[in-house]
Amino acid sequence: MAYLISIGGTVCGTTAIMATAPVIGAKKNEISYAIANITLFGILSMLIYPYFANYYFDSDPLFIGLFLGTSIHETSQVAAAGLIYDQQFNSPETMNIATVTKLIRNTFLVIMIPLFAYLYNRENAVKKDYSIVSIFPYFVLGFVGMIILRNVGDQVFLSSYNETWVNIVHFIKASSKVFLTMAMAAIGLSTNLRDLKNMGYKPFVVGFIGMATVGIVSILSIEFYINFLG
Repeated sequence: MAYLISIGGTVCGTTAIMATAPVIGAKKNEISYAIANITLFGILSMLIYPYFANYYFDSDPLFIGLFLGTSIHETSQVAAAGLIYDQQFNSPETMNIATVTKLIRNTFLVIMIPLFAYLYNRENAVKKDYSIVSIFPYFVLGFVGMIILRNVGDQVFLSSYNETWVNIVHFIKASSKVFLTMAMAAIGLSTNLRDLKNMGYKPFVVGFIGMATVGIVSILSIEFYINFLG
């Protein structure tokens, strides 16, 4: 549970949880609890942080975008927070900055999932052979492969096969939403609320502390940039 909440809160929410769960042998009810945890506090951040950031950073779109992109859990929640800010304060560039910042943050899946897999299995490898190859999350290779495909495709095909390439990208993006929805529905169908109740309230306390900590670290990092590097 600690591993799932940690990677969900620091990288990219539900996607990170679902990608990490198989490599650490998480149970279905633990996955559901972690997702509920991250979703709840991510929504709270999405609704509160745009107004807080506007006050704290004195309407500066760069710093507000950086804060939203680094302090909110889910990519969709970051985009929603940027849209809320745009609608309330007429600043479309804030949403763009927040989204790009969050996508850069998402790339740390490539590092964090193998690291979490290694740490968890090292701690729990009792009387069995341990190999990084056996626990490596091959999802990461697909993640990197799609990044390469998109960027190479934009460079090679946009000029000569513009419409075809754009249609392919839209199809893949739409398919990813469908498959992620199916995976979420499958977890929901296998969730027993009684099991969640038996796990107690402490993970939600951890989730709240995690949300606050990520927000504070984000503010301190931006303040460091303003005062020492800006």
